[in-house]
Amino acid sequence: MSLFDQKKHMMVLFCSPNSHGSTRMLLDSFMGEFKDRGDWQVSETNVYELNAHPCTGCRACAKKEKCTYDDLDKFDKELRKCDLLVVASPVYNDSFPSPMKAVLDRSQRYFEARFSLGVRQPVKKHRDAVLLLTMGQEEDFPVEVTAHQLQRAFSVMNTTLRGCAVWDGTDLGRKNLGPAQQKARALALEILGDM
Repeated sequence: MSLFDQKKHMMVLFCSPNSHGSTRMLLDSFMGEFKDRGDWQVSETNVYELNAHPCTGCRACAKKEKCTYDDLDKFDKELRKCDLLVVASPVYNDSFPSPMKAVLDRSQRYFEARFSLGVRQPVKKHRDAVLLLTMGQEEDFPVEVTAHQLQRAFSVMNTTLRGCAVWDGTDLGRKNLGPAQQKARALALEILGDM
């Protein structure tokens, strides 16, 4: 086994069209705790560049453990090997931006594997997940919506949502940034302490 294989794998899903905005700032606060550690390999996927085909409900995945579309095959491979999944996203209309919603909808392949094909554990390796959210308003509802959507998908992906850090009120400037960064760092340290 090579040294590379011994590293823990973190998969980051970056869900903002703005590569240097609020979502990046919150993600950087979380990632800062991993920065100088040599035992983590990080891969980041920009879901806007992923350009996931929407689920068409064709039910091909109910007949065979794969999707009709192969555009998320690399994503699936990365997911299956990662130890930590980080979803960093702004909130659009109380939910995820549409590219991330397309990725979540395509998790239907894991539901069908479990419930139509009887595969007890469609994704064998367990991982923890973290949700990092930025949003203009100061409300709890979008946090509940996005966390619920992830937990539904994660229920058949052998993934546990460990926690969430939220930078809300971004429309008001940076007044809530400090507490959000502290929460993101605390979440990172908690994860590192357990792994």
